[in-house]
Amino acid sequence: MGKSRATSNRFTDPADFTPFFVRRGGELHCEHVALKAIADRVGTPAYVYSGAAITAAYRSLDRAFAGPRGVPHTICYSVKANSNLSVLRLLARLGSGFDIVSGGELHRLRRAGVSPKKIVFSGVGKTREEIREAIRAGILLFNVESEAELEILAAEAARLRRAAPAGIRVNPDVEAGGHPHISTGHHRHKFGVDWDDARRLYFAHKGSRWIHWQGISAHIGSQILSPAPFRRAIARLADFVRELSRAGVPLQYLDFGGGIGVRYSAEDPLDVRDYAAVVARTVRPLGCHLLLEPGRVIVGPAGVLLTRVLYTKQNRGKTFVVVDAAMNDMIRPALYGAVHPITVARALRPRSSSRVDIVGPVCETGDCFLQDWPFGEVNYGDLLVLWGAGAYGFVAASNYNSRPRPAEVLVERSRFRVIRRRESLSDLIRGE
Repeated sequence: MGKSRATSNRFTDPADFTPFFVRRGGELHCEHVALKAIADRVGTPAYVYSGAAITAAYRSLDRAFAGPRGVPHTICYSVKANSNLSVLRLLARLGSGFDIVSGGELHRLRRAGVSPKKIVFSGVGKTREEIREAIRAGILLFNVESEAELEILAAEAARLRRAAPAGIRVNPDVEAGGHPHISTGHHRHKFGVDWDDARRLYFAHKGSRWIHWQGISAHIGSQILSPAPFRRAIARLADFVRELSRAGVPLQYLDFGGGIGVRYSAEDPLDVRDYAAVVARTVRPLGCHLLLEPGRVIVGPAGVLLTRVLYTKQNRGKTFVVVDAAMNDMIRPALYGAVHPITVARALRPRSSSRVDIVGPVCETGDCFLQDWPFGEVNYGDLLVLWGAGAYGFVAASNYNSRPRPAEVLVERSRFRVIRRRESLSDLIRGE
C-alpha cells in the first residue's frame, strides 16, 4: 500500500470544508458541541458527523436540480459512502432515495424504515439470493451490469412470478480522471456493459414478461472535479436513450450515478450548480426522471475523525507524531494516497518550521496519514482532527492488528449521541 503524500498546505480553516465546524474560544466545535467534549466522553479514535452539514449538502444538490431549468429528479444517496443507520434515517427524513450495492445495504435500509420504492440496486456482483430478496422487497430499479446477471434476474423474477424493473448500466468509455481505483467509466474497467451489448440486450428483452425495462444507468467514477467528463458521458447516454425510444424501448429513468468531487486538501471542489447545469440541460428534452447517486459530496465534508497524540519521536532528524488512530480506522491515505488535512482541536500554538509524519500504531510503513506535513508542537494527549472523514471512513474500517473499530457520533445542534458504540475486545472474537 502506498504512503499518503502531503501537498502544499492550503488548508488553513475548517470552514474550507464546512461552516458547521468552527472555532469558539480557541476550541473546535461541531455545530455547538466542542470536539474535546466528545472525545472526553466517547474516547478516541472516534468519527463525528454534523447532521446540519449532511442536511445542507443534500438540500444544496436538490436545489441545484430544481426550478424551471431543472429536471424531475430523485437523489439516491450512495449507501456505501456511509451506511450508519442514523445517517440513513436522517437522509430518509429529507426525502432521499438510496443506491445500494449489496444485500446487506438493502437490509440496513429496511431496518431504517426506507420504502423499497426508493431503492436502486447497482453493483457488478449481485448474488442470486440478493436479487431474489430485492425482487421480493419491490425495489424501484435493478441496474444490470452483465448479460449473465440479466439471465439470473429474469429467472428469479419468473420463479417469484413478479416482473423485475430493470435498466442496463452502460460503460460510456469516458476517462474521468482521478485515482485509478475509483475510476469506473472506461472500457477496461469491470463496470457496466458496452453500447453494442446493451443495445442487443434491450432489444432481446423488449416486451418481456419478467423484465420490464424502466431505465438506463451510467457511473463514470468518483471524486471528479471537472464538469467535462460528466458532459461527455451524459451526451452519449442521451443519444442512446433517444435511439432506444425510436426503436420502441422508451425509458422512464435515467440514472447518472454520482462522482461529484469535494475538497480534501488543495483541490477546487466541483460546484454542484455547474454539475447540475450540465446534466439537466441534456436530460430535460428526454422526458426522463433523473436519478442521482451522490455519496461523498453529501457526507464527506460533514465528518471528522478524532484522534489523540500518543508519542512524538525523532529518527535521524525526521519527526514522527504517533496517534491512536490507524489505517484500520481510516484506510484512504494508505490505499489511495489520499490527503486528509489534520489540525489541532484546541487553539493553535504558533506554527514551527518543522515538518512531521503523522502515523498510526499499525505495524506497516503504509500506516501514515500525512508525510512531511507542516505542524506545530504537540504533546501527549493532544486532540487532533482529521478532516473530510464522513465518506469511506468507518465503512471501510477493519479489525486489522486486532484493533477494535472506533465509535461513531452524530451531532445535532447542541447535542451529540453515539450512533455506533466503540467495539470491545469481546467483539473482536465474537463468532470464533
